[in-house]
Amino acid sequence: MPAKSRFTRLDAFTKTVEDARIRTTSGGIVTITSLLIVLYLVWGEWSDYRRVVVHPELIVDKGRGERMEIHLNISFPRIPCELLTLDVMDVSGEQQTGVKHGIQKVQLASAIEGGRPIDVRALDLHADTPADHLGPDYCGECYGPPAPVTASKPGCCQTCEEVREAYAAVSWAFGKGEGVSQCEREHYSEKLQAQRDQGCRIEGGFRVNKVIGNFHIAPGRSFSNGMMHVHDLNNYLDPSQGSHTFSHTIHHLRFGPQLPDDLTKRVGGKKMGWTNHHLNPLDSTEQSTDDAAFNYMYFLKVVSTSYYPLGWSSKGSSSDQGDSSDLVSIGQHGLGSDGSLETHQYSVTSHKRSLQGGSDSNEGHKERLHAVGGIPGVFFSYDISPMKVINREERTKSFTGFLTGVCAVVGGTLTVAAAIDRGVYEGATRMKKLHQR
Repeated sequence: MPAKSRFTRLDAFTKTVEDARIRTTSGGIVTITSLLIVLYLVWGEWSDYRRVVVHPELIVDKGRGERMEIHLNISFPRIPCELLTLDVMDVSGEQQTGVKHGIQKVQLASAIEGGRPIDVRALDLHADTPADHLGPDYCGECYGPPAPVTASKPGCCQTCEEVREAYAAVSWAFGKGEGVSQCEREHYSEKLQAQRDQGCRIEGGFRVNKVIGNFHIAPGRSFSNGMMHVHDLNNYLDPSQGSHTFSHTIHHLRFGPQLPDDLTKRVGGKKMGWTNHHLNPLDSTEQSTDDAAFNYMYFLKVVSTSYYPLGWSSKGSSSDQGDSSDLVSIGQHGLGSDGSLETHQYSVTSHKRSLQGGSDSNEGHKERLHAVGGIPGVFFSYDISPMKVINREERTKSFTGFLTGVCAVVGGTLTVAAAIDRGVYEGATRMKKLHQR
């Protein structure tokens, strides 16, 4: 049997001779319309293939020994920078008292003057005052406690700041430095008095262990008294220093790096709702009080959140910095060179109370009673969720899915068009026969 005729019976696409074909005007219109529809649907398939969506996943966080960054920007319009102290502590026993590294205090004019920032250089409370006239062998007295380990001259307190550190090390209150020659030479009391009506903005970031902990901003130097963490409140509660309160505005508070603007535009739309405000619900929070002995507490539940861009692979990724996180500068932790992002979301509940006790009868809750005592300030207690959210960029369909869709569009459209054309042709033919009769 010839090779040509061997597959003749298997031909599923039977042909018609050219003379048996009839071209009609309606057929041409249907053809043009079907081609336009095919082009439109194929373009839709291409757009759908090119579209990138963020697919959220929820897994158990298996990270161990990790650290995270906390970035804050908080203004206190009625308390000067000299009286504010930032402390950090966690359940592992690690404490950071008087945090300064990565933190900047910006002195603000009084609320009456608009609360504008003031040149910090002109208002440095602990400006170095040379004591050359006292001789090179001068060794300042520490007035009771031993000299701090950070003293510029071992065994001596050369400045007012070193005397204050020595007092804090033995849990002694310091006050305004009356009778301390170093403080009198540096005019510490006068400068403190000049700042009494000022405000302060604390901004910057610091790194903590990724365990349950808290950080707080409270007045006076902090020290440990037995098993208690206390603050020197003498200057804060001194009436001669002005009426200080912990009214504050939280401009920004976040755990981990900030979302880039281009990422926010891509995944922070109406459908996704993943924006910096969604991550940081305390942003732009304001609290006001006229009571100096007042305490604000924020309880936060922190959830680890990762963002992996399209094509991201765990092999060779630099986003997992592990134990080398301390080698990364503040603000760069969690930012991968491959575009990945390791950050955190949090939810928050808040509570406030007067340290003098009493009830919330003014707010309509007589049954709600508060304990007496405590430290005035703003406290943030955070807990770490065992779950982790992964936001992964993915295409809505694969390339084979795109080809399958194109074939379905072309085949389906042409099939429907052929059926319509056949119906129109049969209808027109029958109408002609009826008119001929």
